[in-house]
Amino acid sequence: MKIILSRKGFDSKNGKVASPILPSGVLCSLPIPDVENPKGRNSKRYEEIMVGNESMGKIVSDLTKGKIKPTDYPHFDPDLNANSIPRKPQWKGVFGQASAAQTHLRNQGVKQGNVFLFFGWFKEVECVNGFYRHISGAPDRHVMFGWLQVERRIPETQLSQIPDWASDHPHCRNVKREVDSVYIASDKFTIRQNDIGLPGFGVFPRFTSLLCLTASRHSRKWWSLPRWFYPATRKSSLSYHSDLTRWQLEDDAVLLKSADIGQEFVLDCDDFPEAIDWLGEIMKVASG
Repeated sequence: MKIILSRKGFDSKNGKVASPILPSGVLCSLPIPDVENPKGRNSKRYEEIMVGNESMGKIVSDLTKGKIKPTDYPHFDPDLNANSIPRKPQWKGVFGQASAAQTHLRNQGVKQGNVFLFFGWFKEVECVNGFYRHISGAPDRHVMFGWLQVERRIPETQLSQIPDWASDHPHCRNVKREVDSVYIASDKFTIRQNDIGLPGFGVFPRFTSLLCLTASRHSRKWWSLPRWFYPATRKSSLSYHSDLTRWQLEDDAVLLKSADIGQEFVLDCDDFPEAIDWLGEIMKVASG
């Protein structure tokens, strides 16, 4: 198994504000605007995507102070929540990746059974007089918000294999890229070939400390990870993080200055067998 920490959602370039941790604790990852499809061919507007009983359109408009409108179109990827928009029969989670990031996944040998843990930039918000705003002084964090275990990958050379229920996904609309792939989720999530009672895709129900990568009292790029992540005695490292100067050992953890570049950080569990139990603990959050 390989675990991929996959950076998604608003960042300092796209969206330019943190995705919200809502007052209820719900994590709302805001997908970036769809610059390749600004007229929204076969896609949904922000206002059509639901976060519980709330329209994402209001949330994104409030937090960006109207710079991104409810009627704008997002690059809605990864698509993990069955209840966010109406679905076609047999729908399940799907994620697309292209260009250099997909080349990295291919070179790392990502395949069936591997697990994406999606993370992004988050900050707590409050609702004041009916408007959402980030809480002043609340920490900026990198937080894991969802998962997808791979059933199969469909490369750009085999687009005819894309299921009908996935045809409106942004990586399935015949956008011409030299390198592109679609990852279809498995029906059930398995660890060591054991069904753990969860679907192969989804969003974590609410924020907990187990989902937070960012170390306390640090900027969001500094992560606190289990001590076994330290790569000095391993055959590999978390990809993009082989430079030992990025790592600082502590008593029971390790601090990592996470890379500014790259969207997909891959960990080979053959070299880090402790990662399997760590993944199991994270997935307990999804069980409520």
